[in-house]
Amino acid sequence: MNEAVLSLCCSLGVLLVVSLGYSCIKPNGGQCIKIHLVYFASAICLVAFLPTNIAKYVFTELTVSLVGAMYPVYRATRAVCTPDDDDDKEWLQYWMLGGVLFMITTWVDDVIKQNSVDTIWLGSLLFIFYWLYFPLTCGALVVYEKVTAPYLGPKLKPLQRQMNNFIIYLQQMLSNAFHLYLVWIIFMFLPAGLKRIVAIAIGTVYPTICSITAVATEEIEDDTYWLTYWSVYGCLFLIMDVSEDFLGRIPGFYTLIIFTTIYLMLPMFRGADKIFRKVLVPLAGLHELLVLRDAITIKKQMLKDLDPERAAVVQKSIAKFFDGSTSDSDPSVLKEELMQGWGKIKLPKIKLPFGKAEDGSSDEPNEKTNLV
Repeated sequence: MNEAVLSLCCSLGVLLVVSLGYSCIKPNGGQCIKIHLVYFASAICLVAFLPTNIAKYVFTELTVSLVGAMYPVYRATRAVCTPDDDDDKEWLQYWMLGGVLFMITTWVDDVIKQNSVDTIWLGSLLFIFYWLYFPLTCGALVVYEKVTAPYLGPKLKPLQRQMNNFIIYLQQMLSNAFHLYLVWIIFMFLPAGLKRIVAIAIGTVYPTICSITAVATEEIEDDTYWLTYWSVYGCLFLIMDVSEDFLGRIPGFYTLIIFTTIYLMLPMFRGADKIFRKVLVPLAGLHELLVLRDAITIKKQMLKDLDPERAAVVQKSIAKFFDGSTSDSDPSVLKEELMQGWGKIKLPKIKLPFGKAEDGSSDEPNEKTNLV
């Protein structure tokens, strides 16, 4: 059998084991230290003692990419589409650590040349990434609770505000065509390796800080926003990592990556949400699930903005509209019902400052009116 085909089969086999382990095992929060010790002891034994002629097909860059990026992208996409809010925070915790780790460690792949060392390095990465979301270890959750939340979270909130102000200032400065052209000229003269570092830093540093502060809050909207970003940016990074060997020397390659990253990141564009809905969700076959999530979100927002009586009327009208089996589902009829409902609302009586007294005399002020 061809070595490339054998390596592909081994990578897909590892991915199958990983997905089955995540789907079938119930999470325990990663609080048992013995499980962590057993996991890392088993990982060390497999990486150190697995025969080289087998390890070279199992511990490959493709396997690490599938376990560390592609499968988390799918799970994060599914988490955004499901009505449950807890899985959003779960996978955002992974991308805060695992996503950045995956992107940083790719630089080491070009440095390591010996096959034996490369196999050990890739095998170690494989088990570290899986440790972060393996249901019995929940490494990302453990790191967040023990390190990120108590130590980094309070310090990063002021830093996020400063970076927000800096980004606003940068947007205003770069709106000038001359400034933008000057920055582009300077960037074009940088070495390719430094361009890559700048491109990855733009896509990871600020989103990581925002993700940490988002997980620390109770609001789910910011969690969903940044999880959507990480899902799309993970795909963008994989595309860049694969294509830069062929296209990296073409002028403007990393510039395109940076502009795409900015488009995905900034709320003024909401590019990640657009690509997420138009590309990732259909590819994952989760469009119906996303529609359900949107409907639940609209219901929550409606209950938040309207009083219970009006919310019940609007909810009933929406149900009639989606039913479509009766004449009452006509939009014009539903509009009339809603307008009639507004007429039943009792507005509070407002007492004017001046008016008629009970005896018919006016109580408007004059020169004899006491000011105190």
